[in-house]
Amino acid sequence: MSFFAVLFALIIEQARPLARGNVIHASLRRWARWASRSLDAGKPVHGWVAWCMAVLAPALLTLTVHWLLWSVNVALAFVWGVAVLYVTLGFRQFSHYFTDIRDALDDGDEATARELLAQWRQVDASELPRSEIVRHVIEYSVLAAHRHVFGVLAWFSVLAALGLGPAGAVLYRLSEFVSRYWAHKSRSAGEGASPALQRAAARAWQVIDYVPARLTSLGFAVVGSFEDAIDGWRNYAQRQPAGPENHNDGVILAATSGAVNVRLGGEALKAAFAPDASQGFQVNGPDQPAPEVTESTPGREPEVAHLRSIVGLVWRSVVLWMALLALLTLARLLG
Repeated sequence: MSFFAVLFALIIEQARPLARGNVIHASLRRWARWASRSLDAGKPVHGWVAWCMAVLAPALLTLTVHWLLWSVNVALAFVWGVAVLYVTLGFRQFSHYFTDIRDALDDGDEATARELLAQWRQVDASELPRSEIVRHVIEYSVLAAHRHVFGVLAWFSVLAALGLGPAGAVLYRLSEFVSRYWAHKSRSAGEGASPALQRAAARAWQVIDYVPARLTSLGFAVVGSFEDAIDGWRNYAQRQPAGPENHNDGVILAATSGAVNVRLGGEALKAAFAPDASQGFQVNGPDQPAPEVTESTPGREPEVAHLRSIVGLVWRSVVLWMALLALLTLARLLG
């Protein structure tokens, strides 16, 4: 059932993606804001209590609904899983910026490409040369694909196999969201989350994303240039300090660089303006900044053709994931 739930969710999301500013995302913002205001008293224990309420409570609620529906009718539980995946999984939550920037670069309109990149990432892209526009688009798009698709698939697949339904998808997406949301609010006057809460959210996100990030990297290696991707991954890991704070995003970008033979890493973009508390924070808006990989990876200079290579890499990885899910589903049916 996991295979068909993911398949239906992806098809529906491609046909009718969630609109920006929808009621579900507005509710998530209010929930995260309530958790921080009500439970964050500035101490480490309070930070973890607020995080558990913001992330684990919805995941447990999702699991409870799944079990209740399963006890009534398996079809209802299946529909519930598709609905949860529809909200948490999908390309259309970020891909329109990628497509518009690629089309602008194909037309030779670098000014429009810079403007779109600035809108997407809320950064100053006014002086970027063409190759750097492409590099940043690749980095942000690959990380967005990981957070919106492959990471969700990883947690959903594992917990669904254990009989926990779509709770893994909610756990993963909410963990990423609250980490980003509370960091954003800490820069808004009068609405900041405490440093303890931010550390708890960031630490939890690093742990939760540790295995999915490496599964995504392995998937890119399998469907791309395997040897080069693994070399890039290994070289990046050797340059980083050991420990739980090891950069998950950097591993993904290093593997991507080798998989399609493109240079990634370098100077990060600077924010174009300070966060405006009056503007609604988008659940699927700018993700956490790309890792500051100041040392560029080996590979060819980024070109527009690499954007097409990235699209192929991502879709081949989706096919790989779906094939694995289909095999697992078949094995459970036969077993």
